[in-house]
Amino acid sequence: MAKDLAERFPEARRTLQAIDETLGFPLSRLMADGPEDDLTATQNAQPAILAHSAAVFAVVGPAFDGAAVAAAGHSLGEYSAYIAAGALALTDAAALVRRRGELMQQAGTERPGTMAAVLGLATAQVEEACRAASKGGAVVVAANLNAPDQTVISGDPDAVAKAGAECKARGAKRVVPLKVSGAFHSSLMAPAANHLRVALERAPFQDPAFPVIANATAEPVRNASRPVACSPTSSPPPFDGSHACSRPPSSPARARGSLKWVRGTCSRACCGASSRTRA
Repeated sequence: MAKDLAERFPEARRTLQAIDETLGFPLSRLMADGPEDDLTATQNAQPAILAHSAAVFAVVGPAFDGAAVAAAGHSLGEYSAYIAAGALALTDAAALVRRRGELMQQAGTERPGTMAAVLGLATAQVEEACRAASKGGAVVVAANLNAPDQTVISGDPDAVAKAGAECKARGAKRVVPLKVSGAFHSSLMAPAANHLRVALERAPFQDPAFPVIANATAEPVRNASRPVACSPTSSPPPFDGSHACSRPPSSPARARGSLKWVRGTCSRACCGASSRTRA
């Protein structure tokens, strides 16, 4: 993982080395050589994915200098988007994501959960199936809203199984169990979100160079101080660049809404560029 990048590109190698130093252990070696069981543990997998994204951006980012109009990342990828937009330093992001992974791993150990992808069924139908399966204290929710006919459900294992069966009865083409260590993007991750918010409030976020689309709201984040109602709490806290990132462990990730905003922005930018060229 990222071994080829590190061998070919000095800037990618420096990026990985900086993350190794920040975390205090050779993550890049684990990424390259394994063992796989250690790499796929959530507390390692999350910073590894971030490191790979950052290494790629270190190589290709200069080509987009001044041309980027927006950034978005799904769930964990939102941290990479903040790096790309200059809103969060590489090393600060690595430390936050490592902490995020540790907290999510702990929450998953304390209350085991799972996830499954539902294909070929409208989200509204999936949500109804989840409500039907959430009984007797069991939890299952629509967690990742990936596409109109692709929704990931998350929660207690038995409730996820029941909701999956209900989705099939309602016409889902497939229900695919996911290999995860917890019920991410569900209320089972609330302890992780609560602790993560403390770390995020201390993180030195800066105004992004271009908008970053928040997973929690599918709305653009344009500065580090704009209030936004995306906290797990009932009242919206001041937005310091952190709360959009704090929601993903326990709240739905609105991928399709984020992508819709980005597509619209990019289309307008391209049209504007074409008009200026013709003029």
